[in-house]
Amino acid sequence: MLEAADTLGGGTRSSEVTLPGLLHDECSAAHPLAIDTPFSRRFDLAAHGLTWCWPEIQYAHPLDGGSGAAAYRSVERTAAGLDGDGRRWQSLFGALAGRFDDIAADFLRPMLHVPEHPVDLARFGLYSGMPASLLARRWSTREGQALFAGVAAHAFRPFSSPMSSAIGVALGTAAHRHGWPVAEGGSGSISRSMISLLHELGAQLETGVRVDALDELGSPDIVMLDLAPAAAARVAGPRMPRRIARALSRYRHGPGAFKVDFAVEGGVPWSYEPARRAGTVHVGGGLAEIAAKEKLIHAGRMPDQPFVLVCQQYLADPSRSNGDVHPVYSYAHVPAGYPGDATAQIEAQIERFAPGFRDRILARHSRSIADMEADNVNYVRGDVVTGSNDGRQLIFRPRVALDPYATGIPGVYLCSAATPPGAGAHGMCGYNAANSALRSG
Repeated sequence: MLEAADTLGGGTRSSEVTLPGLLHDECSAAHPLAIDTPFSRRFDLAAHGLTWCWPEIQYAHPLDGGSGAAAYRSVERTAAGLDGDGRRWQSLFGALAGRFDDIAADFLRPMLHVPEHPVDLARFGLYSGMPASLLARRWSTREGQALFAGVAAHAFRPFSSPMSSAIGVALGTAAHRHGWPVAEGGSGSISRSMISLLHELGAQLETGVRVDALDELGSPDIVMLDLAPAAAARVAGPRMPRRIARALSRYRHGPGAFKVDFAVEGGVPWSYEPARRAGTVHVGGGLAEIAAKEKLIHAGRMPDQPFVLVCQQYLADPSRSNGDVHPVYSYAHVPAGYPGDATAQIEAQIERFAPGFRDRILARHSRSIADMEADNVNYVRGDVVTGSNDGRQLIFRPRVALDPYATGIPGVYLCSAATPPGAGAHGMCGYNAANSALRSG
């Protein structure tokens, strides 16, 4: 296993970037799609030190005026908090959550296959195929609409586009089936457990090794490239068939993520009290406001008040804190390649829903788009989701092919988050972290 960076783990690393004793996740944070997968059923990472922890509330969405909505692992408890929309929430997510394991067995695979559970997958697909702005109208209250809008925004897609509901439906259902857990000791614990497993299996791991061409590797039986598609084409060079190289080089990436980690004394004082107990908090106002912001960033324009995702992993895993000083993770959706500094805008958005937040900040650490890409070349122009997540990509990624992992070179495969089932900054990242074996580039 060859890693270009000096440390293993890629997006599943953790470090003390603000104050000593505070552990911050560098990219992937919560892992709703990592609990029950083919990998987790085959390999016991718990035996190698991995422990999952759950917050009381999986995700919350504060609104102006101190109101909001919260998603629990229990569909019934979530529905009970949605006055006027509870029955509609339960009718959609309750039915899907009960069948989620069967549904996930089909959608966490290349789409071109004969489904094992066609009826359940069809129901999931019916909701997933809708534009998020349309599906959100299923709920009539601003709280119900906002609760779905926040989770749908994980797609980094305009809400008016077809299939922009897909990731929201998947992650929302996963919250009620498996929750949104975090790894005890930071997301880096996932990488450490996998490294331990690899050592047990006799693997050799090397860091600080950049592979610029396949010929540097000699003649191994199998090569797995955990690279962005265009980078894989560059590394393969003339050995890759021209038509495949063209398709991979044209792979469409999505908007970027500007990340800020905070050291916060006493935690974030959210006006909506349940957000103080939520592992993830979606910050951006109501449905219409979030939809407008996502449209802007896709047009290459930075909103004054961007959509911000905040993670409070320490609520599930207190070992990340130092006394009453806690690590708070956040990132804003920004246009691809955004050259500016969004730190002040992120702080202002959190302050908007948590007055007094700024007064509690003891330290902060910002990672710009340029920093993100310099740290990991797979984050093309700041795209941590590794794809535009449009309808075509959700079905055919990274290109239209029966075997999406094939590169046209015998024994050489693409295994990055640009391949099925895809990734998300903290959702599907967990799945790919547990299903990719080689980071090279």
